[in-house]
Amino acid sequence: MARSRGKRRRPRSRVVEISIGVACLVLGGAAIGTQLLRSDPPSAPPPASATPPATGDLHVTNTNEDDKGDEKGDEEKASGKSEYTSDSAVAYFNNRWADKTNGRVTDIRATGRYLRIYTDLPESANNSKTALRLCERGLLYLASIGERNPVVFVQAQFGENGNPVLANILGPDDTDCRVTHPEPEA
Repeated sequence: MARSRGKRRRPRSRVVEISIGVACLVLGGAAIGTQLLRSDPPSAPPPASATPPATGDLHVTNTNEDDKGDEKGDEEKASGKSEYTSDSAVAYFNNRWADKTNGRVTDIRATGRYLRIYTDLPESANNSKTALRLCERGLLYLASIGERNPVVFVQAQFGENGNPVLANILGPDDTDCRVTHPEPEA
């Protein structure tokens, strides 16, 4: 058998390998530590009253389980109370507004700076007065907890397309809750 006549690779120094490993660990630790040590503004809106007004209350209940404790199908997973339901947002909405608009809300979920307001509105209600008003109320809630880069989605009831967005704010540069659709490319 013939031997390869190419150059032999020079073995790496153990010091270089250890240095690279330590550098990776330090960078990874710094990235994780930064997230853990980051201080967020307090997120405590006014406390809920013991007896909210009777008309137009937002009643969020858990609809993901039936009486036997079995999970229901996907159709009901997007409405009703979930692990992401923001109790402080629900209390804020109930304390501030007791009207028909508030009565259309089925759940309010907060994840980071995102606020999702689920409703019983149909998919055809995009940019409706109710959807736009709920979007504006979501902005007020996020402002009350000190969020400087708010993102709000008002979503329709669950259907063939999931929970379509009816109104939204996509950040500080978005000044209108209206959902816009891009122009088709020519």
